[in-house]
Amino acid sequence: MRVLLSTYGTRGDVEPLVALAVRLRALGAEVRMCAPPDEEFSERLAGIGVGLVPVGPPVRELMRGKTLPSAKDLARYRNELVETQFDTFPAAFDGCDVVVAAGLGQVAARSVAEVAGISYLYVSYAAVHLPSPHHAPPPRPGWPEPEVADNRTLWELDAQNVNAQFGEALNSHRGALGLPLVDNVRDHILTDRPWLAADPVLGPWRETPGLDVAQTGAWTLADERPLPADLARFLGAGTPPVYVGFGSMSPAEGVGGMAVEAIRAQGHRVLVSRGWADLDLVDDGDDCFAIGEANHQNLFGKVAAVVHHGGAGTTLTAARAGTPQVVIPLQLSDNPYWAGQVAALDLGAALDAPTTSVESLGIALKTALSPETRARAKSLGSRLRTDGAEVAARRLVHESR
Repeated sequence: MRVLLSTYGTRGDVEPLVALAVRLRALGAEVRMCAPPDEEFSERLAGIGVGLVPVGPPVRELMRGKTLPSAKDLARYRNELVETQFDTFPAAFDGCDVVVAAGLGQVAARSVAEVAGISYLYVSYAAVHLPSPHHAPPPRPGWPEPEVADNRTLWELDAQNVNAQFGEALNSHRGALGLPLVDNVRDHILTDRPWLAADPVLGPWRETPGLDVAQTGAWTLADERPLPADLARFLGAGTPPVYVGFGSMSPAEGVGGMAVEAIRAQGHRVLVSRGWADLDLVDDGDDCFAIGEANHQNLFGKVAAVVHHGGAGTTLTAARAGTPQVVIPLQLSDNPYWAGQVAALDLGAALDAPTTSVESLGIALKTALSPETRARAKSLGSRLRTDGAEVAARRLVHESR
């Protein structure tokens, strides 16, 4: 069995497919992956013996600035990515039995799979990306945010926005390939039987007419790497610090510094993850320490709380560690959704990034660090499953026979 995995995005988009690839290979499947050409992704895939088919520009370059590219630039990037996919995918898909596509940006994948006569499966990492009257669509950068409250209307407008961005390009290629035209690009990409690679306790799917969603659990791998020696020394030199990190994202101006100030004001030590934004928040104080890449699975059980942007991977890892969270979500993708889940499950607190202040962060930290919140976080952590990638790999192999 040959499987093609495809995504375009940051580390949070790539890592779940890495986990699936490892489980598929353990079951005897051959795997290759279409992903951005960033060096860290090529090294990551080489480390597990999976070939990378580079597609699109490096993502880290797009995320380098303090703000996202303009709406005009984002539209151009998206259109160029579609053209690149139609150019690259046919050779990448050749000889494969099934394609697993993750992310709305996988516009060409289903069409190329149709021409090749191979199966196509769409996967989402958060329920919020799938249309449902139970929630609004996620924020999509560069596209207008309608000021209406009804979720059904919002999803209809979302479909119109996706059509406006991708409809002409997609149907131009489909027409040239002899395929029928598509009148709803979003639902064409998602299909009516998508998979949801999210934990059913932390991010459950609610039944929605018209969608037959298979929720497998989140796709992750156990990380056995030890912590760097200097980090271990800092952790052992005092009480557990509060972690601050924003992953592949750049926080709103000043938010990182506010977090450090608020944490110190309550007498806690601070651990800052530089991330892709290369945060420089450390002064000469011995109560603050900065780190680069580290094993979060190992680390998060050793900190008092995790302050972060609301990425799916960070939220899940902190929750599994039983560690309280303070989420300052960017208005991007599933970040607000995971912030809402943390708040709804009483695992900590969620803030509005544009209005975040030292004072509001202080209040949020008091909530997160309370004995009651710590107890709830620890209890929920023990209920989260760790076999999502294994479940998905076995189901994929079984259904492809």
